[in-house]
Amino acid sequence: MSENAPTRSGFAALVGRPNVGKSTLMNALIGQKIAAVSNRAQTTRRKIQTVYTCDEGQIVFLDTPGITRAKNKLGDYMLEVSGSAMGEVDVILWLVEPSTFIGAGERQILERLRKVKIPVVLCINKTDTVKEEQIAECITAYTKEMEFTEVVPVSAVKGKNLDELIRVLLRLMPEGPMFYDADTVTDERVRDIAAELIREQALIHLDKEIPHGIAVLVERFSERPDGSLTDIDATIICERDSHKGIIIGKGGSMLRRIGSGARREIEDMLEQQVNLKLFVKVRPDWRDNAMLLKEYGYLSQKKKR
Repeated sequence: MSENAPTRSGFAALVGRPNVGKSTLMNALIGQKIAAVSNRAQTTRRKIQTVYTCDEGQIVFLDTPGITRAKNKLGDYMLEVSGSAMGEVDVILWLVEPSTFIGAGERQILERLRKVKIPVVLCINKTDTVKEEQIAECITAYTKEMEFTEVVPVSAVKGKNLDELIRVLLRLMPEGPMFYDADTVTDERVRDIAAELIREQALIHLDKEIPHGIAVLVERFSERPDGSLTDIDATIICERDSHKGIIIGKGGSMLRRIGSGARREIEDMLEQQVNLKLFVKVRPDWRDNAMLLKEYGYLSQKKKR
């Protein structure tokens, strides 16, 4: 960066249908795992904010829930979060898979994007899974539907072309001072990240339908006075007694598996040993209960600027 070059700083929303790799891309861009990642829908339920800083400026990423049809109040909340994020940022980064098929989910997003007045960057993810000619065909298919400010193919998993994506986004950001200190990676509370990492392990290990009906509530998060250990008590919330039995597993085997995986992830994040205790409670139809949604942290989120 030249001495007289202006600093560029702004907000970029990652949008897309479920499972296109938004959280994986965001984690890769900032070089740290903040958002939960799995191949299940509804992995991201809240708007998660992270910060990328370099000499040229700063990009504040907003990872949003996958846009899909709402089936309950939680789904309504997720759609509200994704929709509001589009109106709060300087650039929209739309992630799609490298396919020429533009389905109903993509068309729902297209309908929204055609109405925005800010730059939209089309980001074709998972390019490591297809040949070059298929990427070109995908670009042609999407650019026939809408004119994009830029089109950037990447592979979040392989780290391919991420530098180019950062360059494009910084170029589109307004001139101005940075919003956060250079060493800030996220403004998420550590206990909230821990809850997401526990839920991620449940998504990975549990049967197909059960993860959609769970939430994680961290009820204790305390570092011991000598700094040797962090104690975490967390409750996995589910909707049915039968689900509780599956989450616990025979002799507690499934709960131990979830806890073991989550503990490793949290220890990597904290760089410290963790004593993690997991409990399971049943709260029928919590996804349609406004009071419980509020208790579990699913609230309308205000813009953080």
